[in-house]
Amino acid sequence: MQQTSNLPIGVFDSGMGGLTVLSALHSSLPQENFIYLGDTARLPYGTKTRETVIKYAEQAASALVARGIKALVVACNTASGIALPALQKRFAPLPVYGVVEPGAIAAVHAASTQAIGTSVVVLATESTISSGAYQKAIIKLAPQIRIFGRACPLWVTLAEMGNRDANLTRDILAHDIRGFLQKGSCVFLLGCTHFPVFSQALTEISTTVSVVDSAATTAGVVAEKLKTLGLLTDNLLSDAKHGQTRYLATDGAARFKQVGGQFLKCALNEVELVDL
Repeated sequence: MQQTSNLPIGVFDSGMGGLTVLSALHSSLPQENFIYLGDTARLPYGTKTRETVIKYAEQAASALVARGIKALVVACNTASGIALPALQKRFAPLPVYGVVEPGAIAAVHAASTQAIGTSVVVLATESTISSGAYQKAIIKLAPQIRIFGRACPLWVTLAEMGNRDANLTRDILAHDIRGFLQKGSCVFLLGCTHFPVFSQALTEISTTVSVVDSAATTAGVVAEKLKTLGLLTDNLLSDAKHGQTRYLATDGAARFKQVGGQFLKCALNEVELVDL
């Protein structure tokens, strides 16, 4: 187990959005090593068919498994909602974790702290909304909560452009949440790992809503599960040191390095270009 526990944790997303989950993992598991893969050549997954999402997810996961990892985090809501069972089955006994269930837990918790009748609005890609993954997860946890879903197909592109502060971006955000601001108390669940970069803009558009995402909750779940499995690293690092992270991208490595820093809020080291 010692040899396995010192392997890195693999994380993948369709692009750079999963870096929001990676950032939370860094905070929860600072001594762990990570390998992050952004499938930037084929993003977004959210407009692809179910069969294509499963194929792409399996290829991304295979690339990470081939490099030697002790656990896999699917930091993509579309892949989590559609391909997680297939990945867990194919790569068993490797622990494979998604972001949908933790995101649902965060949304239910936020709604429970607000007024009675607070609804949850899932903002996500087309595929995530149509899969019903979040709706099912929330109903399982709290069947009394009203749930709405809205596909926001342009948001991934806006996030990947690193143009989240532009007036056009704000106009698109405001347009896509139209109608919900008049429904009373609600929680916006950001059902795509690209969307947390818009959290501040959303709260500025409406100060009456709560905005939650799955990143911190997912990191907490992964940390607890790895501890239970005895898979936390036993590397003796001082409190001042952190584990290392390798970054892989399937296209635009230089751009990934530049824009990715906005998601992580720190400079990225080298990004390796890979072919799936």
